[in-house]
Amino acid sequence: MADSKTVLSVGQCSFDHGNISRAIQGRYQATIAAAATREEAMAWLKDNRPALVLVNRLFDEDGESGIDFLREAKASHPGTAFLLVSNLPEAQAEAQAAGAVAGFGKAELNTARMNTALDPWLV
Repeated sequence: MADSKTVLSVGQCSFDHGNISRAIQGRYQATIAAAATREEAMAWLKDNRPALVLVNRLFDEDGESGIDFLREAKASHPGTAFLLVSNLPEAQAEAQAAGAVAGFGKAELNTARMNTALDPWLV
């Protein structure tokens, strides 16, 4: 395996963050950081360079749009890969139009779709 990479997970509830972290760490050598809100994520991104940022469609803590966050964060950090975590195909299409890479949904943890989405950034 390659050296450990860092993934920032934004807007997930603690249950989903745990499931996503276990799925990623079960396949990749990665460290998972968490940010509950836009402000926490933007502050974290100022000081860190993740291999990938996973963005929840709707932030658990405040209900904020993950796609709106993705647009803002991608504009501020154009060299960073962002990926939407959502089972909704229309949300995935909107996120990709906003600059995200192809994502996956929580129902696709530990599947080939998750691996296809994460391998380019974490292998």
